[in-house]
Amino acid sequence: MANKVLIADDEVNIVISLEFLMKREGFDVSVAKDGEEAVEKIRSERPDLVLLDVMMPKKTGFEVCQEIRADAELGGMKILMLTAKGRDTEMAKGLALGADAYMTKPFSTKELVSEVKKLLGIAG
Repeated sequence: MANKVLIADDEVNIVISLEFLMKREGFDVSVAKDGEEAVEKIRSERPDLVLLDVMMPKKTGFEVCQEIRADAELGGMKILMLTAKGRDTEMAKGLALGADAYMTKPFSTKELVSEVKKLLGIAG
């Protein structure tokens, strides 16, 4: 069965490219365009991994990450945070809140696919 990946990002162009990339790699993909929708879809669809943008409307990626990690039922879900802000403090905050990994935009699609597979335990 294909791993489920949720893409939570409010930038349409990024969503389109990530969705194409993840589907091409054989993942079952869904999309959320803001933090509130991300939390709803995480709870209802139980993805294996969330590609989570930090800067989103309604709830930030940090808030979504914190909420997911506070829910015992969702504890095993992998979270890969994506952000245009590559400052060490941002990365430290994301990891401290429970993100499994952190990538800064722009990122290479090859690196992203590699990181996703690593987090999901898929041999690359």
